[in-house]
Amino acid sequence: MTDDQGYGDIGAHGSPYVKTPAMDKLHDQSVCLVNFHVDPCCAPTRSALLTGQYSSRTGVWHTIGGRSLLGTDNVTMAEVFRDAGYKTAIFGKWHLGENYPFRPMDRGFEESLIHGGGAVGANPDYASNDYYDDTYIHNGVREQYSGYCNTVWFTEAMKYIKENRDNPFFCYVSTNVPHAPLLVDSAYSEPYKSMVSERLANYYGMIAKVDEDLGIFIHELDNLDLADNTILIFMTDNGPCPWFGGIIIDENGFVEEGYSCDMRGGKIWGYENAHRVPCFIRWPDGDIGGGTDISKLTAHIDLLPSLIDWCGLETPSQGDFDGISLRNLIQGNEDNWPDRTLFVHNQRVDFTVKYKEYQVLTEQWRLLNRDTLELYDILDDQGQTKNLVAEYPDVVQKLTAQYEDWWEHISTNFDQFNPIIVGNEKEDPSMLYSHDAHRPKGEPAYWVVDVEKEGEYDIQPYFRPKETGKTLKGSRISKGFLSIGDEVIEKEVQQGAETINFKIKLSSGQTKVSAWFQRDGKDLRSYSLEVEKIGNLPM
Repeated sequence: MTDDQGYGDIGAHGSPYVKTPAMDKLHDQSVCLVNFHVDPCCAPTRSALLTGQYSSRTGVWHTIGGRSLLGTDNVTMAEVFRDAGYKTAIFGKWHLGENYPFRPMDRGFEESLIHGGGAVGANPDYASNDYYDDTYIHNGVREQYSGYCNTVWFTEAMKYIKENRDNPFFCYVSTNVPHAPLLVDSAYSEPYKSMVSERLANYYGMIAKVDEDLGIFIHELDNLDLADNTILIFMTDNGPCPWFGGIIIDENGFVEEGYSCDMRGGKIWGYENAHRVPCFIRWPDGDIGGGTDISKLTAHIDLLPSLIDWCGLETPSQGDFDGISLRNLIQGNEDNWPDRTLFVHNQRVDFTVKYKEYQVLTEQWRLLNRDTLELYDILDDQGQTKNLVAEYPDVVQKLTAQYEDWWEHISTNFDQFNPIIVGNEKEDPSMLYSHDAHRPKGEPAYWVVDVEKEGEYDIQPYFRPKETGKTLKGSRISKGFLSIGDEVIEKEVQQGAETINFKIKLSSGQTKVSAWFQRDGKDLRSYSLEVEKIGNLPM
């Protein structure tokens, strides 16, 4: 799964710019779902893909702010495969939590090599990472790797597959490329600079690099004699980004630069190009392939139930999937596929807001609510240029009622948190990043934590990333503040001090934690917060 690559950014889909020979070859060898949909941004798509449920049901409806933490009640694809005796591994982007119990190693992946947060160089990532010779998180421990990030993911994934070639394996390669920052060797971007702006040239260069690595990866599967009996799925996590990615659009969402197969919009922004993405599935031994296009309405939530079906796995007891198996659609009769309705919405807030930026999808219609209701006949108007909301009030009424039912169905836990557990031996100390702090307007950001064991804790806020070695010394910071529940603790920073620590007693249970500094009379948010259990309370 690539990151922020649009449906139109593949040669086989008609791009006049980017060259993708490996993706094109895979396209010609696969069943291609050409009406396949995901969430309009990355973490929600990942949660839905791994659980077979709508992302908001899992507690993931944002990419930051504590709303990208995958709820522990949800069984993941990795857990399903692990419990069936498969070896399980992830390489690349996780983006569903940095701390216990949300890390991939806590959610069914026996082997994990990932970067932090939603992008290389983001707040939870290693501070000096810049795509080259970076430090990543290998099974919970930071280790340095040589080479370009995307090549590291594919190279390490292939090493893992070679080591486990005699076992059934589930390998999730989730690259951060071509997500911004748009960094790639000029040899890949230079061929595009005469055709498009430098920004898009860099973006296309990153896709060219992904394509190169993917081609090598698939070739190695052939060399290992694994290709025929391996289900290989290629997809992307959302449409291209209009702000710092591979599409430039006008104020109405129409393309000014880039290629979108005539689709309107882009990542987060909305419309078809936000959530319709490529999905290629190849499995020679399962008679899946041949360059066949399937136009029925499908989605990321369908892949887990499909893999359970294809691989003969046991459906988990919590397997109340929103998706349905693609087996009969792909290997049976397309005419028997249900006339279904799917839903997409863009929340990106702390607490969800009903009617906010939603889209209702059927085979024929797209009902959208951005600032006002819009209705498009997607079979006749793929570019979504003719708003038919006034001409078809009965369709609007029907699809609106379906949205109301859907919201009622998924909104049972919208007022709850997915807390980070502290004081557990699986992660102690815990480093909490501002990336995962909730951010209410006009109030200090806070983390929601679940103190597993009451006791004495050492809590240290950081003004800069810990790994930089930059301390409070010389920073002009005069005070530090720690808020636990309703209690606020204030400490003066001693002259020449490099750190400030709060040693306090915490009771077990869920609470809110905030930390901030004061410099020259102004409050400054803590970059991160380290929480370590240092003793038990007396009985």
